Amino acid sequence: MMKMITIKLYNKWINFKLRFWDVMQKEKCITGNSTNLFLEAKIENLCKNKEKIRIGDNCKIRGELLVYPHGGEILIGNDCYIGEMTKIWSARQIKIGNRVLIAHNVNIHDSNDHPLDKNERHNHYLEIITSGHPKIIDTLREAPIVIEDDVWIGFNAIILKGVRIGVGAIIGAGAIVKKDVAPYTVVVGNQNNIKSL
Repeated sequence: MMKMITIKLYNKWINFKLRFWDVMQKEKCITGNSTNLFLEAKIENLCKNKEKIRIGDNCKIRGELLVYPHGGEILIGNDCYIGEMTKIWSARQIKIGNRVLIAHNVNIHDSNDHPLDKNERHNHYLEIITSGHPKIIDTLREAPIVIEDDVWIGFNAIILKGVRIGVGAIIGAGAIVKKDVAPYTVVVGNQNNIKSL
C-alpha cells in the first residue's frame, strides 16, 4: 500500500515538473496546439523576441533551439519531432517543413558560429564569456537553411549553412550535408554517396 502511494506521488511530481518545464520554455517561443517541450528541450532565445522561434501544431521537441541576439529565426512546421541533444542554432533563418523527423544528436547550424580569423575568433570568444553573445556580429558567414516536408534526418547528422533539403529526402546517420539535397533522395556519409528513393 505504501509503495503504491509513493509511486502515485512520484508520478504526480514528474507530471507537475513536465508541465512546469513546458510552460517555462514556451515563454521563450510561440507554439501551436498540442506541441510539447519535454524536460530535455531547451529554448535559448537570446534576442528575447518570441516571434523568432515558432513551432507548429503537434510537435514533440526534445532538443535545443537557439537564436542569437544579433539575428536568427527558427520556423518549425506541424507534426515534427526534434530528438534529444539535437542542436538547431540560427543566426539567419532555419525553416523546417511539416512532418519532419530529426533524430537525436543532430546539429543544424546556419552560420559558422564563430569568425574564421583567429584574432576575431578570440575576441568573439572573450566577448561571449565576459558580456554574453554580442548583439552585432559582421564577421560570421551565414546562409539560411530550408528543410522541406517529410524529411527524415538520422542521428549524428550535421546540416551546414545555406542548404535546402528537398521533400521526402532521407539524411542517413552521421551524414554531413553541405550542399542542396534533391527531393526523395538518400544521403549517407559526407554527401558523396547519394541515391534516389
